[in-house]
Amino acid sequence: MSGDLERAVAHHYSIPDLPERVRKALAAAGLGADRIAPEALGPIDEFHIGGRAATVHAVAKMALASDRHVLDVGCGLGGATRYIAATHGCRVTGIDLTPDYITVARILAERTGLADRVTYHVASALDMPFADATFDAAITLHVAMNIADRAGLYREVARVLKPGAVFCIYDVMKGAREGLRYPVPWADTPATSHLETPSAMRALLAAAGFAVEDVEDRTAFGIAFFRERLAAGTAAPPPPLGLHLLMGTNTPEKFQNMLAGLEGECICPVVMIARRLG
Repeated sequence: MSGDLERAVAHHYSIPDLPERVRKALAAAGLGADRIAPEALGPIDEFHIGGRAATVHAVAKMALASDRHVLDVGCGLGGATRYIAATHGCRVTGIDLTPDYITVARILAERTGLADRVTYHVASALDMPFADATFDAAITLHVAMNIADRAGLYREVARVLKPGAVFCIYDVMKGAREGLRYPVPWADTPATSHLETPSAMRALLAAAGFAVEDVEDRTAFGIAFFRERLAAGTAAPPPPLGLHLLMGTNTPEKFQNMLAGLEGECICPVVMIARRLG
């Protein structure tokens, strides 16, 4: 990803005064000064199709032991990092391009009592500030859609993983048909959207030194998710905590475009499990 593209992507996700907005939303949701259970944050810190249920499903495929050090590439507000730390006992490091996301991730780690097991850095996925073979596992959830240099991304992930490490990818991939409408959650225009087909993903991962062990199309799951969200959105005002805090006032339009894209076979959410070769 070029510097210009990275700046455009970071700008897309940046929300003015996000830490303060999140603090106010927590208070409005009845999550004031007391410690917060990680699962209570799911409505806002799981910024991918299916939310917490999708995280649980994807992470289960990784078979993580408690002594693993896991990397979350593009961690957002850190929902998956805290889920892995709380549920599997792992040490987890997250990186993200957007400084405000990392600020909020650190706040939420403190509020959930997990700051001793999770660490966050503002960093590019194409140039990570870690030594070779640092991590035992890695995960990325709805991140690569913004990255044009997909080959460079997977080479860099391979570099920081130990031989034999598991790599879980849950991304929106290019479907069989054209016609995706914008805006969508990861991009307002095609300029910052870079999708690959599942078959191209296999080739990219193989070239980077991974063996793909499992591929699961989650389109039906995604369609059900967006139908439910859109139906709920027409019935009542949004709750204090929700993805609308990150996506803005056009959240319904983005959700409608996602549903149309899924139903029209323009996009497909896919989980891939790959293994770093020795």
